[in-house]
Amino acid sequence: MWQTLEPLHALNYYSPQMFEEAKALGYAVEERWPSYFAMRAAALGPVSAEVVAATFYSFSPAMVERYVPRAWEIADPGAVVAARLRSVDATLRSALDRRVDAPEIAEAAASARQVAESADTAGRPLAAAHQALPWADEPHVVLWQAITILREHRGDGHLASLLAHDLDGAEALVSHSAAGAAPAEVFASRGWTTDEWDAARDRLAARGWVNADGTATEAGIAGRGSVERLTDELAARPWATIGPERMARLAEIVLPAVMAAIGTGLLPMQTTLGIGMTYAHQN
Repeated sequence: MWQTLEPLHALNYYSPQMFEEAKALGYAVEERWPSYFAMRAAALGPVSAEVVAATFYSFSPAMVERYVPRAWEIADPGAVVAARLRSVDATLRSALDRRVDAPEIAEAAASARQVAESADTAGRPLAAAHQALPWADEPHVVLWQAITILREHRGDGHLASLLAHDLDGAEALVSHSAAGAAPAEVFASRGWTTDEWDAARDRLAARGWVNADGTATEAGIAGRGSVERLTDELAARPWATIGPERMARLAEIVLPAVMAAIGTGLLPMQTTLGIGMTYAHQN
């Protein structure tokens, strides 16, 4: 479900409508990061760079400090949250066209909202912050909000899994890349220096997780598999509220919307999160 729903969430970080809203607030839009950090962290309120670095985890703290807390000097977090919902509305209307008002979108929104509202956010700060926001009136925006709560719920659990496996932010990316999830270049945008990347690889090599050429050892592959299994287990409980049949129906509705976004060029075939779209094509 994460692979199915995540692209619809990520769409808003790439759309021209989002950049228009960000520019109107005063953010630089020549690169995506000023608006990304503002839009994603705004639900937390005017928090420090240290809080954002802790909750985003795999971004270099030095990179986060370039954008936070300056983000809140440019615009109040409440204004950013409102702008984000406007951009979601406009983006999904563009991607879905006439289907935006179809009954199945309301059906998907109701299912996703039920799951999102049932999620226990104890120990999950980003999920809790988004779960506390008011719901929109339009079903397509509600669908996006629910998906966002669930992806942050899973993301917070993923950080818990990384901590349980004693992987810091840089090591999380290096081990993920070494196991073949995505080339190292995909993760370069997270701001770690070459020296920091190499040092993380050396630490993983000392643990027996990576070879001299940077590829994963059997222990590294097993370790990453364990990280992902625990992440999935920690994310699973809310989905029991609707069961497998409604989960399948939700996926059936959302996948065409994702493919429509790809078809219009609004969504890259691979996001900076390293999520391949092969799954969507095959399912």
